Amino acid sequence: MFNLLLTGGPVVWILGVFSIVSLAVVLLKIWQFWGQLKLSDRSAEDAVHRLQEHHVNEALLLVKGAKNPRSSAIRDTLETLNINGLSEAQQREEAFRRARGRVLELGSQLRILEVIATLAPLLGLLGTVLGMIEAFKAMEAAGEQVDPAVLSGGIWQALLTTAVGLAVAIPVSLAHSWLERRVENESAGIQDAVERVLTLAPSLPKAQAKKQDAK
Repeated sequence: MFNLLLTGGPVVWILGVFSIVSLAVVLLKIWQFWGQLKLSDRSAEDAVHRLQEHHVNEALLLVKGAKNPRSSAIRDTLETLNINGLSEAQQREEAFRRARGRVLELGSQLRILEVIATLAPLLGLLGTVLGMIEAFKAMEAAGEQVDPAVLSGGIWQALLTTAVGLAVAIPVSLAHSWLERRVENESAGIQDAVERVLTLAPSLPKAQAKKQDAK
């Protein structure tokens, strides 16, 4: 691997840095999704069921302190419903504003993967073009004494950067698509949770919610 880095030159070194950065981002998002935010947590669904049964206190206990984005969105929505002086339209707007913040948190750093997946094959192609230019310059300098072995060696070294660029871009693109799809699913779940709470809002015993919130 070290020999490949030396042979490929600066472009391969840059692609190597890209691969390290992308791996770090993927591992960070995996830890965030299933370690910190616990996307598989069912507390949000249980809280909605409690709200449907008008057990506001129990629902609040389920989502209190939860880091799951759906649970956090439900907690934010219930808190919004208890803000005095807001009209129903303002409550909805505030609830969805907070929900959008949760979605932005989920999608953070994914742009890095998208940029790397786009630039990696282009950098690989650039390295190949530059390598081919050097190979043909050497062939021109040699005149009639061109050694085919030297020419072929220069060509494969040039093509190496394209191979490395694709090797970086393909798994990064797959990881980005997978994580982006996960964010889309969770975003839809957050929106659904907020809408379900807002739909139930007129029938919820707000006094209990306020009492629990005061605690």
